[in-house]
Amino acid sequence: MGSEDLNANLVRFPAGEGVGEHVNGEVDVLIVGVSGVGSVAVQGRCYGLRAGVVVLVPKGVMRSKRSDSADFAYLTVHRRRGLLQVCRSRHHDL
Repeated sequence: MGSEDLNANLVRFPAGEGVGEHVNGEVDVLIVGVSGVGSVAVQGRCYGLRAGVVVLVPKGVMRSKRSDSADFAYLTVHRRRGLLQVCRSRHHDL
């Protein structure tokens, strides 16, 4: 089963690891705790994340994630982004 509209990713980190602060200006992201204990910071406000906890992260805001246990995992769900395009510069010798 697949979807042309949604993107879902299962993400795992060991204790003390995670994703540093960044801004995603493209899509809102729903984060669902799957296992272990961790946290999600949204615009400087920290939310505890564990199995069954859901956090909505709006596009355009600062966010980060951190694992506080060895078995931390979460699911991210968002609208599928457009295809990445690679621009190549062509130099011609005249």
